Order: sequence, then C-alpha cells, then structure tokens
Amino acid sequence: MATQKKTTEVDYSMQEKIAALYELQKIDSQIDEINKIKGELPLEVQDLEDEIAGLNTRIANIEAEIEEINSLSKQRSREKDQAQMLIAKYKEQQNNVRNNREFDAITKEIEYQELEIELADKRLKEYNAGIKVKKSALADAQAVVAERTVDLNAKKSELDSIEAETAEQVASLEKKAENAKTKIDERLLTAYNRIRRNVHNGLAVVTVNRDACGGCYNRIPPQRQADIRQGKKLIVCEYCGRILVGGDEE
Repeated sequence: MATQKKTTEVDYSMQEKIAALYELQKIDSQIDEINKIKGELPLEVQDLEDEIAGLNTRIANIEAEIEEINSLSKQRSREKDQAQMLIAKYKEQQNNVRNNREFDAITKEIEYQELEIELADKRLKEYNAGIKVKKSALADAQAVVAERTVDLNAKKSELDSIEAETAEQVASLEKKAENAKTKIDERLLTAYNRIRRNVHNGLAVVTVNRDACGGCYNRIPPQRQADIRQGKKLIVCEYCGRILVGGDEE
C-alpha cells in the first residue's frame, strides 16, 4: 500500500498571501529608495563600458587595416626592387644584342618594368597617405578611450562607494523579502513582478486611501472596498491593474 507523501509546505490563507504581498511591496519600495541614491550611475557606467568596448573594437580594426596596408607596401617594395633588378639585367643584355629586333624587344621589357616601378611608386605613396590617415584615426580613438576610462573609473568608484555604504541594509531587506516570498505562491509572485515592471514607480500593491486606489487615485466602489478589507480574494484596480489591499491599520 502506497504511503501518503508528507510535505513541510504551509498552506497559507489568501489573507496571509495578500499580507505577505503587501509586506514584500514595502520591502521592495525601501530597496527602490536605496537604489535611487545611485541615480543614473549604473546606466552611466554601463554606457561607458559599452562605448569603450566599441572603441576598442574600432582600434583593433584600424590596427588590422594598418597591418594590411604595411603588408601591401612591403609587397610593392619587393616588386619595385625586382623591376629595378630586371632593368639592370636587360640593359646589360642590350650590350650583347645581335640585331635590332632583339634590341627593340629588350627595350620594350625595360619600358614595361619602368612602368611597373612608376605604378609601385604611386601605390606606395597611396599606402603611406592611407597609413597616416589610419594612424591619426587610431590616435584619436585611443585618446577617447583614455578619456572615457578616466570617467568610467570615477563613476565606478562613486558607485562602489554607494553600494558599500548600503550593502548591509540591502542584504537585510533582501532577506526579509525572501521570507515574505515563502508565503506567496508562484502565480501571485509572477503577477506581482509583472505589475512592478509595468508601472513607473514600482508599486504593484497599493492601499485604498480615501475611497481611491493608492496607485492611480481612481475611486473604488464601497462594495469592492469591503471585499478588499475581507482579503478573501485578490482584487486588482480596474483602472491601473495594481493589487489592492486595506491600509496598515486593517
């Protein structure tokens, strides 16, 4: 006979779940307030890191382009040297020709190699000009990286200082938040997190104040307020979608 499976999970009532949701909201709001101290620093740090990463990629690309141009320049220099050697060889052969036809053929070869040298010189000038432009762009990018790195280090230092000052408080609040979550089932927790993401102030759970929703301030009918106070079911504002609870005194 199969034995009944035991569980240590507690079946919390809806009132307890709603109370835990409200407690979680208050804790998360405290964490939000602490995070406001950081201001735009986290985003600024991320933006600077992304910009520096992009600049470093650009620097690597420019360095690769300079290396490629240098390689082409060396190849052209070798071709030029080879053409000069051939010209010297052909001029020596001209001294030993037996007829005008051989002399004209060698002369054409010399002229061809001279054109090759002219073309090589033209390409070498273009490569040198290209390298100058690339090196200027490289220096500019490196200067910007150096400048942005100084800014990044300053902002990271400021952010680290704030996080160090608030770390203990945040850790304590996060522990309380985890305790509150143990009373909330996964479905409610998912809904809570979704609402928090979709509202500008992070308030997914609000109280009814002066007969109105504490989130959007639209009026809540008396019967609906009575249902909220009883806490037997989850009730959301029909206007803003926030979870509604009674005040702290209730």
